Amino acid sequence: MRIYFRLLFESFRFAGESLRDNPLRSSLSLLGVTVGIFSIIMVYTLVDSLELAIRGSFNFLNEKVVYVQKWPWSFEPNYPWWKYLNRPVAKPSDFQFLQEKLENAEALALYGSRDGQTIKYKSSSLEGGTIMGMTYEYDKIAPFNLESGRYFSQVEINSGSTVGIIGNGLKELLFGNEDPIGKQVVIKGRKIKVIGVLAKEGESMFRFFSIDNTIYIPFSLFSRFYNISNWVEPVIAIKGLENDPGMKKLESEVTSLMRGKRGLKPLEDDNFAINRSEMFAKFITAIFGAIKVAGTVIGLFSILVGGFGIANIMFVSVRERTNIIGIQKSLGAKNFFILLQFLFEAVFLCLLGGILGLLLVFIATFIKIPAFDLVLTYGNVITGLVVSSVIGIIAGIVPALMASRMDPVRAIRAK
Repeated sequence: MRIYFRLLFESFRFAGESLRDNPLRSSLSLLGVTVGIFSIIMVYTLVDSLELAIRGSFNFLNEKVVYVQKWPWSFEPNYPWWKYLNRPVAKPSDFQFLQEKLENAEALALYGSRDGQTIKYKSSSLEGGTIMGMTYEYDKIAPFNLESGRYFSQVEINSGSTVGIIGNGLKELLFGNEDPIGKQVVIKGRKIKVIGVLAKEGESMFRFFSIDNTIYIPFSLFSRFYNISNWVEPVIAIKGLENDPGMKKLESEVTSLMRGKRGLKPLEDDNFAINRSEMFAKFITAIFGAIKVAGTVIGLFSILVGGFGIANIMFVSVRERTNIIGIQKSLGAKNFFILLQFLFEAVFLCLLGGILGLLLVFIATFIKIPAFDLVLTYGNVITGLVVSSVIGIIAGIVPALMASRMDPVRAIRAK
């Protein structure tokens, strides 16, 4: 064990002397490794942070929920686009049918939304708000965190009462410091009594709509405001049972019931889509996986340039220390001792460049980017150190082998 500590000490000492005696040459060589590691790890950090932000933005898509809609979230490559266009939208009658027949479901909800709407309270108004209509069990399908007030009652949902729950952004914009509970906002010329306020969600550039600027109303009231059509397409959301892993039973049952409800013959294609959050996850993983590969290839070119620089330093170091190598071997130093001494030196130099690259990435994480934060993960730090070490081994192995195979007599006589 002592010999390895001695090897490390000697390697650090010689590497330090190399940096001290030839600062410009060594710095330029380290720069290639630093830039390469910075390029790769910066891409990884950006991709991981962006992917985390996107997945967080879609946390309202419960993994135990399937969504019955007209349009799929991922298109089949050989399926004609006009067949998608000719599909009927999900209707309240479809929802009622599934509600009566489904056995492998914990909860069902029907909801629809319309963006770009005007919501008023006295002299204040919001242009571009979202109105969402929903049935009673919507709160079991998606996160629905109330800051104050209460949820809808079953009677209010069934009768289409003029009551609503507003997002926190609406509360701040329309009411300021005033308590909105019991007050009335106006949408589509109708007065809607506020019965609840949602907790603040915050900004997200990846969400379909902002909860903060949304008012939730009973679906039956919503359908009186807007005709159900391609412009206002309802969604049937169905939450599966805990004892149905992968929701295979639920998906199979929904497919069978919907085909029967719409009178489809055995050889006819489905005229509806059953969507799941895994579709987004697979799509996101594929996209960011490709970006990571591209970033790795670009960064590797910089690292290879740095690796050649480190290899050059090691060849020069071997030549400059030929006499020392001869003396060490004449005193009984084994070949592997000489080899490891130079190999550790190369790895140390590359690790130094890699650490500088990681330090630059860490500094970059303090840059504020809208909608998501840059986070340097431990995994990316380890990746950077491992890549640096591998480049050091590759760059140092040939000079180290050359040094270890020197004839001690010729090495001592070398000038």
